[in-house]
Amino acid sequence: MEKSNKFKCHGAVQATLAVIGGKWKPLILWHLLEKKMRFNELQKSLQDISQKMLASELRSLEKDGIVHREVYRQVPPKVEYWITPYGESLKGVLEKAAEWGYAHKTRSQKK
Repeated sequence: MEKSNKFKCHGAVQATLAVIGGKWKPLILWHLLEKKMRFNELQKSLQDISQKMLASELRSLEKDGIVHREVYRQVPPKVEYWITPYGESLKGVLEKAAEWGYAHKTRSQKK
């Protein structure tokens, strides 16, 4: 690979990880690819995530246009999250990461 292309790829990987990197964002997106979810549903699905961390990660994903937050004006208030059409473009990335992770776990268990 040409040196300039390596730098372009490096920057592209950094840009991707800046948006979806970390412990929780890929898992949040994985759940939202399946269906719309309320905050408490997401928190229960993710088990070990704190309310503060989930709120922070959702705000970040919303800011980047990956997740949509809809507040329904009712009593009690209802808030739902779902993946945007732009966020849907990450489906292949997450599926490939899941495939690799499964293969890695399988490989590690054989050692």
